[in-house]
Amino acid sequence: MNMTYNLRREALTKQHEQLIQRTNRPVPLGNGIFDRYEHPVLTADHAPLTWRYDFNPETNPYFMERLGINCVFNPGAIYLNGKFYLVARVEGNDRKSFFAIAESSNGTDGFRFWDEPIVMPETNDPDINVYDMRLVQHEDGWIYGLFCTERKDPDAPRGDLSSAIAQCGIARTRDLKSWQRLADLKTASNQQRNVVLHPTFIDGQYAFYTRPQDGFIDTGSGGGIGWGLSESIEQAVIEQEIIIDERHYHTIKEVKNGQGPAPIRTDRGWLHIAHGVRNTAAGLRYVLYAFLSDLDEPQRVTHRPGGHLIAPQGEERVGDVSNVTFCNGVIARDNGEVYIYYASSDTRCHVAVSTVDRLLDYVMNTPEDPLRSYASVQQRVSLIERNRAYLSSETAQV
Repeated sequence: MNMTYNLRREALTKQHEQLIQRTNRPVPLGNGIFDRYEHPVLTADHAPLTWRYDFNPETNPYFMERLGINCVFNPGAIYLNGKFYLVARVEGNDRKSFFAIAESSNGTDGFRFWDEPIVMPETNDPDINVYDMRLVQHEDGWIYGLFCTERKDPDAPRGDLSSAIAQCGIARTRDLKSWQRLADLKTASNQQRNVVLHPTFIDGQYAFYTRPQDGFIDTGSGGGIGWGLSESIEQAVIEQEIIIDERHYHTIKEVKNGQGPAPIRTDRGWLHIAHGVRNTAAGLRYVLYAFLSDLDEPQRVTHRPGGHLIAPQGEERVGDVSNVTFCNGVIARDNGEVYIYYASSDTRCHVAVSTVDRLLDYVMNTPEDPLRSYASVQQRVSLIERNRAYLSSETAQV
């Protein structure tokens, strides 16, 4: 065994363990809605060394990386048996994504990947790429994973190796270890990404949040976040979609928008986290926003706070696809804590921690986007005037 092998293996093993055991602390004095944390919870460097390196010194004398990991992002999330689990999208240097589970005892640091990635079964029409799983504990007793399954567009012109067809893959499990692949969701839309399963039956049927699009990237006539019902989950078919959260000109969701994770049930309604996309001179900008829908009619939105909830900051703005925050995983604990797992720039995973009460306060008391600059200024002037009156009365009482 040569010295290079020994030194590199020892140093890399130590570095990897130090990364996993690194303490993560909340960033002080945030916006009062949630607390960001100092460090990402998952990165490419969190991937086990056994996934990347050949440990046999005879076949890898320089302890050279054989199968590199490019990034780890867009995790689904679930809390089971006292543990926080993330089903992350792991992308290799070959650009193929796969799913892998990392667990933590506290939800903010110490995430460690299981020994092996998920081996997701294929359908008769094999996926070229799979990614962005939404995990849902459904009232039927199963844990479902809904994800994007991507295949080459068979109608693409000769030589076009970028055009793709995206649809919703569905799998289910009891223990996150053994996965049963079901048929892909069928809808009338040519493209379906960001599909999410509602956690309860609606009128005895399975309910889905959809995102119908005409093209793989371009929304076309797609109007926003959709809603549809299916009698079956094994052969899920949505005959009719309605749009429940539309796109709007000159807003954070002018280009497209999509449901993030499954909504959180609260006593005031279903709390949703979604992503909105707008154009800029530097390209698309992805942010997260929130809204509330009726408890008995989840497709009926009751509160739409204007603007974004989370936008990329600092190093979050830099990565494979810059200026992006994206969320498809959230954990709401029985004690009221809410853990929002979001990715930045298609590269790494972060956590923002809040509570149901704080998020409801934000959603229900933040004004809607008035859609015009003049009306926006009026909102701000009204806030200033209320503050002036309050501060004056406060001074008078001293």
